[in-house]
Amino acid sequence: MGEAIESALNQTYSHVEVIVVDDGSTDHSRDVILKYGDRIIPILQPNGKQAEAFNSGFARSQGEIIIFLDSDDYLFPQAVAEIVKVWQSDLAKVHYRLDVVDGRGQSMGYSYPQGTIPLSRGKVWQMLLETSGYSSTPTSGNALNRKALTNLFPIPEAYKLTADDYLSFQVPFYGEVVAIDHALGAYRVHDSNQWALATVTGDRFKRFVRHDLQNFALITNKAQELGYQIPPDLEQRSIGRLWSRIISLRLNAQNHPVESDRSIELIYQGIRSLWKYSNFNLPKRIFYSLWFIWVGLMPLTLAKPAISWLYAPQDRPKLISWTTTKLRALIG
Repeated sequence: MGEAIESALNQTYSHVEVIVVDDGSTDHSRDVILKYGDRIIPILQPNGKQAEAFNSGFARSQGEIIIFLDSDDYLFPQAVAEIVKVWQSDLAKVHYRLDVVDGRGQSMGYSYPQGTIPLSRGKVWQMLLETSGYSSTPTSGNALNRKALTNLFPIPEAYKLTADDYLSFQVPFYGEVVAIDHALGAYRVHDSNQWALATVTGDRFKRFVRHDLQNFALITNKAQELGYQIPPDLEQRSIGRLWSRIISLRLNAQNHPVESDRSIELIYQGIRSLWKYSNFNLPKRIFYSLWFIWVGLMPLTLAKPAISWLYAPQDRPKLISWTTTKLRALIG
């Protein structure tokens, strides 16, 4: 937490308001908070989960630009200055890349979004109605417009653990989105993160699928509220959701949240999404089509390295060697 607070206080842009919400922590967080005195606005409350922390912080804030900085993450000193430089009063938000670091703060060699995938920009709400998703970053990588947030707060109890995506999937309906395609902060990955993937497990992907179903409901409800039409196959257009679905099914079919799912159908839907709705170039479309076939049909011992390759980039060199060994053993 201390690193997050320091990064907010040490911005090169001086007009910042730092509100720190302690949501019933059981460690020494309150001692850390209190040592900053009147340099910050502390809010100490019983544990109410993510939504209540967001609600309390937003209610106390006064600024036009709101950043919900997770206690595990931190901003680079120039972050706010760069956001202000591109800010316009009618935007929904500005989002920016985050470098990924481990629990000790060491770089893991990649950023969010991964690879060369550009952050979405412009009328992102149209992308949500076309594919039910868009390229963005975790909570700390978003600077949100207060005017947009007034339409969404307070966040309901139903989203107490997923307040970040409650905002991410609705804010774009209230203005255009600007993207800064270089890192303005760091996102920490370790096993205690709720959504960060340090290890690949069936339980984690079951949670991802349930989370995706809740997000899809958010989009459809918001579209209906604003009078927009959505295509009947919208849920099958999101490549990210289909990745999670086929992985959850393969890793733990008995506890997979969508009982009607079958590997063959998810392979078809994944390849259809890649070729009809994704912005991937030709080599990536071919590669990810083969990925769906591999993960859907190969024995689980061979499918799991492909799953880890996609969701745990830090393990890619080890996985290449591991997969080669397994293939040789299978053939020989």
